[in-house]
Amino acid sequence: MSRITVIGAGAVGATAAQRIAEKELGDVVLIDIVEGLPQGKALDLMESGPLFDYDSKIIGTNDYKDMGGSDIVVITAGIARKPGMTREDLLKINTNIIREVSQNIATYAPESVIITVTNPLDLMTYITMKTTNFEPGRVFGMSGVLDSGRFAAFIAMELGCSVRDIRAMVLGGHGDTMVPLPRFTTVSGIPITELISPPTIQHMVDRTVNGGAEIVNLLKTGSAFYAPSAAVTNMVEAVIKDTKQILPVCAYLNGEYGKKGIYLGVPVKLGRRGVEEVIELKLTDDERKALDRSAEAVRSGIASLNVSG
Repeated sequence: MSRITVIGAGAVGATAAQRIAEKELGDVVLIDIVEGLPQGKALDLMESGPLFDYDSKIIGTNDYKDMGGSDIVVITAGIARKPGMTREDLLKINTNIIREVSQNIATYAPESVIITVTNPLDLMTYITMKTTNFEPGRVFGMSGVLDSGRFAAFIAMELGCSVRDIRAMVLGGHGDTMVPLPRFTTVSGIPITELISPPTIQHMVDRTVNGGAEIVNLLKTGSAFYAPSAAVTNMVEAVIKDTKQILPVCAYLNGEYGKKGIYLGVPVKLGRRGVEEVIELKLTDDERKALDRSAEAVRSGIASLNVSG
């Protein structure tokens, strides 16, 4: 059975471990620096197995060595966004955490594929790739999968249709500069531009951009974890099963979309070794300008980290 490590046993990490185990995508190693936390949650998940009919093994540990032999490592470690805090506010706090985590992955799971979840997502993914020195295709982030899921949910609410019929597309950085694409978002193959009025579409686009902040403001003492963990699980499944599924993820660009040397949300083909191909969409001038603005925001963040090169 495949071995999947989740680093960070908070709400996102523990719920991702639960979803991965329930789908029997592999055995799960749950790592956290807080003594007892991953062990307790792992034991709770193991005791759930007989009730939900899954045979995945889950272990909790404070030792990075236990990730040895992992096929996939999911990074959720870091602090969560608080009310009034932008993703950029998280940058300095989470950078050191991600560097330490990445160094341990490179040491103990050098053949793994890495999925980053920690915010600010695009920058943390870049730091992970640079610190591990892995091939860029083996390091990618959960951005567009989550954002597209949110966009699709709002569309289903508006139309009163099944979420199964909706395929949504969101590009760009995971934050205020993301670029939802109504032209490439469909309901049973029909573009939503033919089903929903422009003002209503714009409202849903705005709500998607602010999707994370909306939940933070409602919860007041936490941030989203159900949808992020679902997005992670979809990505893990695409890699473990080598499905070659086309998903929008935070991927390294090497000339695609006219961008080079940054991570940005774009549609890709996901397989066993990670990002196998970046899919280039033909964008309108307005869509390309929006993507350019998003890329510049990411590039500015990279410059502030002083880790480019």
